[in-house]
Amino acid sequence: MKTLAKLPVTIVTGFLGSGKTTLLRHMLDNAQGRRIAVIVNEFGELGIDGEILKQCSIGCTEEEANGRVYELANGCLCCTVQEEFFPVMRELVARRGDLDHILIETSGLALPKPLVQAFQWPEIRSACTVDAVITVVDSPAVAAGTFAAFPDQVDAQRKLDPNLDHESPLHELFADQLASADLVILNKADLISPEDLARVRLEVAEELPPAVKVIEASSGRLPLDVLIGLGAGSEEHIDSRHSHHDHHHEGEDDHDHDAFDSISIELPQADESLLLDALTQLVVQHGILRVKGFAAIPNKPMRLLIQGVGTRFDKHFDRQWGADEARTTRLVLIGQELDGVLLETQLRAALSV
Repeated sequence: MKTLAKLPVTIVTGFLGSGKTTLLRHMLDNAQGRRIAVIVNEFGELGIDGEILKQCSIGCTEEEANGRVYELANGCLCCTVQEEFFPVMRELVARRGDLDHILIETSGLALPKPLVQAFQWPEIRSACTVDAVITVVDSPAVAAGTFAAFPDQVDAQRKLDPNLDHESPLHELFADQLASADLVILNKADLISPEDLARVRLEVAEELPPAVKVIEASSGRLPLDVLIGLGAGSEEHIDSRHSHHDHHHEGEDDHDHDAFDSISIELPQADESLLLDALTQLVVQHGILRVKGFAAIPNKPMRLLIQGVGTRFDKHFDRQWGADEARTTRLVLIGQELDGVLLETQLRAALSV
């Protein structure tokens, strides 16, 4: 009986809005015939990233794509790994003769170390290996000292207190995502000056083991051979990578990143400009880190995809509404200490719905 080689797994981690999903889309669109399974861990109740990934041209029918994209939508992957991750991996292991690679996109708030440690479990270790942990860095946000793209007034407050970065769970989480990395991508490198990029590179290097390579990218556009086939075997050495949150996985149930809230809001059709203006106001008033979702625009046959990081919003019409599909607006707002009722009330008032 032929022994199957271990199935390589690439884990893509990084902060909110750093460009993880864009990187995965690029990898899938340039798979060059590789049979790739994707696990998407979406922080929030809507499988928005999963839907985006299913639109990629990965050489299979829509039905097959739905069977190859696995969404874990119940919080951070490090918190749900025993409940959901293991059954998904067991199913993929059973199919590993039909697969060439697995890509895992963690939540923007997830800790990668516990996920990598899960590959030490005998049933997974015998069949899979972590080819690499890739940490995607939002270079402009790091240059601004915010790690994720905060509203301007939060950055101003941070600059008044030079100790704030190192006391913030955001900084600790950023450092922990780097501590587990086998490859770091300084993404959006084209959006900052060469001087700022050099400063970001130095700041990132302070958190990395010496052997970890750092490369620059714009929109995650890198050759696939640079991203896979690294053969890091991360599960073999992850225990020696020290992180700020190690003690939380030694018997403690609380996580610093539990302070993050994910608020889901459903609305009727809304005027595009009014909706974007209203979302921008909410971001400024409540320090919302991330906005993502789909909007129904009156008299438009296509659905509007919205992705916002701080006050920066990207939008485009992604597909036609289905004949039997309810034309509703569905949004996820991610931040700290968010009041869902208040946010929805303000949003409805701004849109007069």
